[in-house]
Amino acid sequence: MIIARSPLRITLGGGGTDLASYYREHEGFLIAAAIDKYVYVTVMRPFSPGIYLKYSALEHVEQVADVRHPIIREALQMQGLRTPQVEITTLADIPAGTGLGSSGSFTTALLKALHTHRRKAVHSRELAEEACHIEIDRLREPIGKQDQFIAAFGGITCFTFHRDHRVDVEPLRVSNRTMFDLEDNLLLFFTGFNRAARTILKDQHVRSQAGEKQMLENLHYVKAVAHRSREALESGDLVRFGQLMHEHWEHKRRRSGGISNPQIDKWYSLAMSNGAIGGKLVGAGGGGFLMFYASDRSRLRQAMADAGLEEVRFRFDFEGTKVVLS
Repeated sequence: MIIARSPLRITLGGGGTDLASYYREHEGFLIAAAIDKYVYVTVMRPFSPGIYLKYSALEHVEQVADVRHPIIREALQMQGLRTPQVEITTLADIPAGTGLGSSGSFTTALLKALHTHRRKAVHSRELAEEACHIEIDRLREPIGKQDQFIAAFGGITCFTFHRDHRVDVEPLRVSNRTMFDLEDNLLLFFTGFNRAARTILKDQHVRSQAGEKQMLENLHYVKAVAHRSREALESGDLVRFGQLMHEHWEHKRRRSGGISNPQIDKWYSLAMSNGAIGGKLVGAGGGGFLMFYASDRSRLRQAMADAGLEEVRFRFDFEGTKVVLS
């Protein structure tokens, strides 16, 4: 049995600029951090012939072409396993549809497990590129590249997305003290809303591709805020970083009507009145997790608990996608 895991992620700035509809013309930049919440994929050879899949559904088929799960089907085809004898199971610490990049994490963990199953070493960059190829090129999902890259590499990482589709990967240069303060004061709260990011991202993709001025100006601004956030983090000015989170959110929520809603706005205002310096919805928007940088953690936690929101505590992950058992 092989067990691979990939970390989920939070975005610290620049989200949305990793879509090809934007970076092909303007280059993208964002900062993301892997966290110690994971997607796990197990791969083993069963005693009986066929393909056995266990996720939110169960599948038993004979041919790869008959697999209903699109990512698993494409990954098996890329591996050249036309009539394999394989069993694949997936588990996650946090459910999909909550804005933490679970699809990219699942794809990288699956590919890592399949490569290991075939006794093939794979570099983090190759893993990320293969995952992007499956989700973006083969399945035509209107998504960006950050989830696959941060899952593969881990850490607190800066990504530059070039016009020719190259991705530069550079660790954020922060002191240990800044990193620990960031871990302590970034708080995640589940809104209770699962959301389909596809609709929001498709809207951005279409409007960016059409060169809509309002959308492009919004993304330009968000990218500039990400660069300023990098400067604040690398200089250890976390209060400034929190303020930039708020500035980022105010612009992000104007990007599309589906990004926020009255209830999320109410919770955001409550947090800002109770110890938060700044915050945002993690991911494309519409639900999932609210993340805040807090000046008063205890006060913020109490206010959110009283409002019925559950906190998920986390630490950063610096290992990226890895095999934990083989």
